[in-house]
Amino acid sequence: MSLKGVFVGEKIIKLRQDEQFITLGILLKITKLISAGGQAKMFLAENPVLINGEQDNRRGRKLFQNDRVQIGENIFLIQ
Repeated sequence: MSLKGVFVGEKIIKLRQDEQFITLGILLKITKLISAGGQAKMFLAENPVLINGEQDNRRGRKLFQNDRVQIGENIFLIQ
């Protein structure tokens, strides 16, 4: 799985009012980097992900408000 055809730049991901966090796997789905949750493990094995500047490949990693996720040249800001 690659990042081909994905936008390049920064995008803000807003948490719903009742959400305290989302997982990295959910972020991949809502940004359409993957189409199904089962693809997350393979995607993360093939694509380096930086969360607040540190590499992480856990699909269950919790992302909270103000976290910054970099996947390739794409940056997702959790708000």
